Parts: sequence; C-alpha cells; structure tokens
Amino acid sequence: MTSGAPGKNTSTVEVTHTSQHGFWLLLGDKELFLSFEKFPWFRDAGAQAIHHVEWPQPHHLYWPELDIDLAVETIEHPENFPLVSEHRR
Repeated sequence: MTSGAPGKNTSTVEVTHTSQHGFWLLLGDKELFLSFEKFPWFRDAGAQAIHHVEWPQPHHLYWPELDIDLAVETIEHPENFPLVSEHRR
C-alpha cells in the first residue's frame, strides 16, 4: 500500500505588527520577532510585501514578492547563524 501525497499545510502564518525595528510573525502558536538588524533585506521592503508571507513547509518561510526564503530555525536561533547578508540600498 502506498501513501498519498502530503496535503496542504493548514497552519497559518501572519505578520502581526511592524515597527521601525522589525516585525512580529505569528507562526502557528509561536510569535517570532525579525529585527531589521538581523534580517536587513526586509528593512526597505513595503508593508504589503512583508505581509505576503507563505509557509510552504513546516521549517520554511517564503516571501514571494521579495524572493526571500528563510528557515524557521534562523529566526528562532539567529545566534547560530552569525553571518548576515549585506543589504545594498
């Protein structure tokens, strides 16, 4: 017997608040903060692009308008990922 293809992720992801320092992301039952200091490529993005986030896999987030992919672990434990991409203005 074979299993069918996995179904669509029914958990939700939502940007709940933005500020001059970053934004808060509600990921299922967790709220995470993405600071613009640690995630500089979001700094100059418009609110609509930041709010348009997808959660295609349990450990993966995607912002299609910005073409940004992030592993959830990089948000939960940024200290484990000390290299920060340079953001060109």
